[in-house]
Amino acid sequence: MVGEVNDATELMTDDLLVKRCVAENDRHSFRLLYRRHQSRVRQIIYQLCDPISLDDLVQEAFLRAWKGLPKFRQSSQFSTWLYRIAWNVASDRRQTLAQERSRLKNISESISTQHEDPDIIQLHYQDLVRAGLSLLSEEHRSVLVLHDLEEIPQKEVAEILKIPVGTVKSRLFHARIGMRKFLEQAGMQI
Repeated sequence: MVGEVNDATELMTDDLLVKRCVAENDRHSFRLLYRRHQSRVRQIIYQLCDPISLDDLVQEAFLRAWKGLPKFRQSSQFSTWLYRIAWNVASDRRQTLAQERSRLKNISESISTQHEDPDIIQLHYQDLVRAGLSLLSEEHRSVLVLHDLEEIPQKEVAEILKIPVGTVKSRLFHARIGMRKFLEQAGMQI
């Protein structure tokens, strides 16, 4: 019987789980929302912030979501609202990234691509992408991470960032140019 109840709650829509969280202060429903969305929230924050504080920032995003649920109007999807919170958490943290950027740059420069180890090459590539992202403006980086890396549709990116779709397209165009230039200067063939 307990297994059937758990299976039934796991099949509930986000909207129904949110209603249960608000009406009944149901932490189990919120845990289900967490399980469904934590991976995407983690990736968004990871792409926008330093990995050292990733767990804390993910926890902060979900804590803000839990506290903000009574104010959630459900005029948009829960996921869109949650990803906006994740983006806000990442934006709040960005002031401390200046020191991290120089550290990442040093790490990136110290890794040699002459090694044939694919893991080392992959780490170097990831560091280059992160270094390239750090050089983009916040607006360009946010759009590039949400759309290209997290594969969120442009319309939903517009909702998350509260900007028109046309602005998303324009920023995406310029962000891609900036990232391409950086990667080419770093010796990557695109």
